[in-house]
Amino acid sequence: MAWLRLLRSHRVGTATFYRLMNEHAGDAEAALAALPQVAAAAGMSRYTPFSREQAEQELEAGYRAGARPLFIGAQDFPAALMDLTDAPPMLWAIGDSRLAERPTLAMVGARNASSLGRRAAASLARGLGDAGFVIVSGLARGIDGVVHKSALETGTIAVVAGGVDVIYPRENAELTAQIAERGMILSEMPPGMRPQARHFPRRNRIVSGLASAVIVVEAAARSGSLITARDALDQGRDVLAMPGHPLDARAAGCNMLIRDGATLIRGVEDVLEATGPLGSPLPRQSSHRSARSPIRKPAGKVSPPRTEPAQPTIGSSPGSIRTRILSLLGPAPIAEDQLLRDLSLPNQVVAGELLELEMEGQVERQPGGLLALSA
Repeated sequence: MAWLRLLRSHRVGTATFYRLMNEHAGDAEAALAALPQVAAAAGMSRYTPFSREQAEQELEAGYRAGARPLFIGAQDFPAALMDLTDAPPMLWAIGDSRLAERPTLAMVGARNASSLGRRAAASLARGLGDAGFVIVSGLARGIDGVVHKSALETGTIAVVAGGVDVIYPRENAELTAQIAERGMILSEMPPGMRPQARHFPRRNRIVSGLASAVIVVEAAARSGSLITARDALDQGRDVLAMPGHPLDARAAGCNMLIRDGATLIRGVEDVLEATGPLGSPLPRQSSHRSARSPIRKPAGKVSPPRTEPAQPTIGSSPGSIRTRILSLLGPAPIAEDQLLRDLSLPNQVVAGELLELEMEGQVERQPGGLLALSA
């Protein structure tokens, strides 16, 4: 209880939490008692720490969602995160925490992924899963969702930016339920917390921290995937990237990573060659940030996850079909049959939109039934 109250108190981030714990020999009660005095010295008057009632409410909300708290230093806390200087002191988890004990690779990429990128990511995730790796990603649109779905049978971990009971984005509701049942969902945010822009970079450090290497599949020159890659380098993890067409903006980030020294990978064999044979789980390190016993989960009814407000999605109107077609195509040609499968729409509907896009010069039809964006 004292750990949670200290961690959630106003202006207490991860670094401040560890500093206070170190100054009080790991005694969270003492650190919590000293907090008002520390705040006063920093010019904050009438400072009140996170109350016991608020902490109890968070714990109850987590338990109702079927989640449990994992405290750093406890047996069920992911060992791979123990060596991070900014490791989360506490995580909320839903699902099988034993997955974090297995060899793990992170896969991230573009939210507006191309058809080629989606297929490459799906094939890679399945192959690496069959090779014995657990796949970790951020449960976002695009590549994240593809790799989670492809690795459901072999093991996947989703690290989310909001609370573990908040579904985001909405179209991943079914996938989120499947991961909760067959994989694991992690978050350092309180249950019920809606994801905000500032939460995603912090989420990314956990994605990379859980893995021995980060694989980037399609990423723009300025994207969250590159933040994850930088986190991986800072954490001493390997960075691998799949190259893309030089004229496709969605591949610019991957191509930049390769130019700057990331390992170029084309498929499962390249990843296995770069990472080496599967090793044993990372050894649990001794740490001064030891925890008391985790709070025991009380019996109670599990309520369904909270759902985020609906986000604008692409429907079946002509304008939105055109948007979907253009988002799936890139400079590298793909088969029209594959495009039709990706869209899951009647052939005659897609054919009319394709014809208009060709006449407008936005889409180019190439020999062999191939389609690509016009140069």
